[in-house]
Amino acid sequence: MNIEELRDYCISVKGATESFPFNEMTLVFKVMGKMFAYTRLKPKDGGFSVDLKCDPEKSADLRERYRGVGHGTHTQGLLWNKVCLDSDVPDNLIEELIKHSVDEVIKKLPKKKRYEYLNL
Repeated sequence: MNIEELRDYCISVKGATESFPFNEMTLVFKVMGKMFAYTRLKPKDGGFSVDLKCDPEKSADLRERYRGVGHGTHTQGLLWNKVCLDSDVPDNLIEELIKHSVDEVIKKLPKKKRYEYLNL
């Protein structure tokens, strides 16, 4: 998956918005005002990657199975993963992880907001 395909996929998510809240190089994707993905448009360390929210148990498993999955760029623990786009992580899994990240965001919203999202 390349950076353009990543952007296209993220923006196709129901209710997704994109912005640059931190700086002109970090593109952030949100649903219901909450981040589900972010990426640097000019990577510091080589290839492009995306940071995605993830269930901690799933994070641990992914990090063991794929070299292209590691700790989130500016996060600690298992709640965010950095997924290298040009790595051993297949494109269909990256898409699945984006969906999972959105689900993680939505499930933590207040009930009224969840209902609002589901009825967009």
